[in-house]
Amino acid sequence: MTAPRTSDPANNPTPASAGVLFTRTHDGLLVAKVRDNAFAMMPTRNDRYYLASAWLLSRPMEEWTRADFYGHGGELADEAAFRARVHENAEHQRQRAALARREIRTGAQTPWGASQCATIYADGVVSHSTAGHGGFHLDAAHNAKVHPALRGRGGWYEEDCAGAAVAQALPELFTDYERRCADQTIRDWYPDAWEAIHARPLLAGESREKDRRTFERDHASDWIVISAIRSDHHPGMMECVATIGADRCAAEQRRYLVPSDEYQVGRFGFVINVARHRLYAGPSNFVGWR
Repeated sequence: MTAPRTSDPANNPTPASAGVLFTRTHDGLLVAKVRDNAFAMMPTRNDRYYLASAWLLSRPMEEWTRADFYGHGGELADEAAFRARVHENAEHQRQRAALARREIRTGAQTPWGASQCATIYADGVVSHSTAGHGGFHLDAAHNAKVHPALRGRGGWYEEDCAGAAVAQALPELFTDYERRCADQTIRDWYPDAWEAIHARPLLAGESREKDRRTFERDHASDWIVISAIRSDHHPGMMECVATIGADRCAAEQRRYLVPSDEYQVGRFGFVINVARHRLYAGPSNFVGWR
């Protein structure tokens, strides 16, 4: 399966904006280049696509192949979404270059081990990389600018989630893309802090963590699947183990048969409909089930 062809010249790299090239490979992949970064609209099953990436591909773009790409940047709805993501990356790189961050070698000690490389965002704002993890360190003056609901003790912020607080507090040191990512991270993982900062409640669909809380509240008394397997004893059915509220430590577990085409886990779990899904006590495909 290859990406749908458009009016782009098949083997003629087309500049879309400063520093961005789009073209088709000999295999029909829609690909793009932004400085040293390579991107592809990679097809998967069921006419779906994802953003694939690579770095420093030396061959001409037309000769790139699926095997050259190793990064996964999430699903893409269509070609327009691919092009938008590439342009977003180009603008991010342009803004990051304008910020003139400096990299230095340092042996500073961090909560994640010895720093191997540090990026200076500003005097008193440093991002450290270690052998296993990394994050920001802010001096006292900069740390005081972080909202109290997000402020880290000693000015340390690990890179995965807590580091979003730094971009929120010091937006002038980050690109538009980094600020959007930070805002989404705070919405998803620290919804109470986001609401305190913005003085409004997050609506359904705006925060993964808040949606999870709502799901758990609404289904606290329901049987929720904690494990599922295709049934060899009942073709077309899923054998599901469920507990009340998806409590994996619950003393009571039940098995249900759910039609395979109906079993869609969703964001937080599959809720058993006790009026429709069959309670099951027959032969099991789960190893060790008694």
